[in-house]
Amino acid sequence: MTADFLIRNADLVATCAGPGPRVGAAQNNISALAHGSIAGLTGRIVFVGTTDAGDREVSLTPTARVIDAQGCTVVPGFVDPHTHLVFGGDRREELRRRLGGATYAEIAADGGGIVKTVAATRAASEHELIAGGRARLAEMLALGTTTAEAKSGYGLDLETELRMLRAIKVLAAEQPIELTATFMGAHEVPVEYRGRRAEYVRLIVDDMIPAVARAGLADWCDVFCETGVFTAAESQAILEAGLRHGLKPRIHADELGLSGGAAVAATVGARSADHLIFVDQPHARRMAESSVIATLLPAAAFFLKLGRFAPARMLINEGVAVALATDLNPGGGFTTSMPFVMSLACFGMNMTLEEALIAATLNAAASIDRAANIGSLEQGKQFDAVVINGALADLIRVGPPVIRHVVKRGRLA
Repeated sequence: MTADFLIRNADLVATCAGPGPRVGAAQNNISALAHGSIAGLTGRIVFVGTTDAGDREVSLTPTARVIDAQGCTVVPGFVDPHTHLVFGGDRREELRRRLGGATYAEIAADGGGIVKTVAATRAASEHELIAGGRARLAEMLALGTTTAEAKSGYGLDLETELRMLRAIKVLAAEQPIELTATFMGAHEVPVEYRGRRAEYVRLIVDDMIPAVARAGLADWCDVFCETGVFTAAESQAILEAGLRHGLKPRIHADELGLSGGAAVAATVGARSADHLIFVDQPHARRMAESSVIATLLPAAAFFLKLGRFAPARMLINEGVAVALATDLNPGGGFTTSMPFVMSLACFGMNMTLEEALIAATLNAAASIDRAANIGSLEQGKQFDAVVINGALADLIRVGPPVIRHVVKRGRLA
């Protein structure tokens, strides 16, 4: 076979091969290959196997790029399936307040939180939104992320929501990380609709969702199902409206309390329910029965100082596929790093290193309906990979730069 890109002689290739998402004990299997090579042609994988077999079977084009991976571990490119990477303004002063003891609710009551970012985002131009998103994506790429989800939700009016989604579309076209867009007009009730919640829900259902669908700017519809934000009934109505217009459902669920979000996810057949810090066993079973993926965001719990993490072990034991994401956002997601999220998953949520890797690759890809093309290193799939200096465990060291190369579509990114 012919190849124009080759990673050769890696100490270990964690292929994560197999159908996704992986659940239960299977989530601990990374399908590891010792002394391996991976070859690609025009962005797709044509060979995965031992270095000896690759040396015999792979013929390189005259301009082929060869990476010597001796002493390295190769893993699939990371997939970040929950981000708010496009926004205006800056809320880092809220971090200082939280470190001083203020709660999320107290900060929001003082005019901070989501509504502060909404005001800044409404005032930002599309050019400014693109520039901010571009810088964050460059960080993500350097840290191994090759595909990501990106939400609107800091406009809370049709004009700004469309501006955010157009910015995401531009960003998807101009840089290496593939993006899938989510409409999240139901991120919060805007200030001008406080006391008129039903009117705002009708605006989302009757005006915003149809307009987003007509513009073809989003793949998904999301809602923040939480006490004080959107009720379970409102969330279901919004997600069902999205489905009627071709927007697939996902949901912020049970982050600050048992809000009913996991139940809504199971009822509407959401691909993913995210956060789930307070989900219980009965709702986990409903998620498993409905094949809802649990996308867990330990960095959000960490930076918001919530005092607890999502019950990853319980979810895995109940047969729920677990994915991981950064929750990159201006108020409670102060990281662009999937490796850091994996570290928190291992040491804060009691996941094994192998479970965390599957959660950041194959299962994360499944949570955005991309597992057929990305998330593992298999023949026929897109050649997205990360080359790590050292062993797999070096990936979850916090601080040292351990990523040697990031490969996107069979090219160094």
